[in-house]
Amino acid sequence: MCNNAPFLINLLMIPTICIDDSRRPKMIPANKWLKKDQEYHVIYTVTVLPQKQLAFHLAEIDLDESCKPYEYFLANRFAFTQENLLLLMELIKDCSETDFSLEELLQQTEIHEEI
Repeated sequence: MCNNAPFLINLLMIPTICIDDSRRPKMIPANKWLKKDQEYHVIYTVTVLPQKQLAFHLAEIDLDESCKPYEYFLANRFAFTQENLLLLMELIKDCSETDFSLEELLQQTEIHEEI
């Protein structure tokens, strides 16, 4: 589901690898936190404020009300293959009023050789 079209279901799940599981906020229990080198699937993207950073909702982890104010994982915690990075660009365009340039996306994520 995209944040600018709340009734549209997105069937695209983009594989990604967690590259940074450090600094878990105390409000997020360990069982709802990322594990480095584990594969996850991005189901939609948002721009979080005030950081103005790209963030993801993952299929595998639901950051529910108990995790407030945290609802998403920042993009800089993940790496993508080049192919999946292109898919992510499409998802961002579908899910966001903000268009990220490829340069901005590369600054907030990393290329990973294999997923």
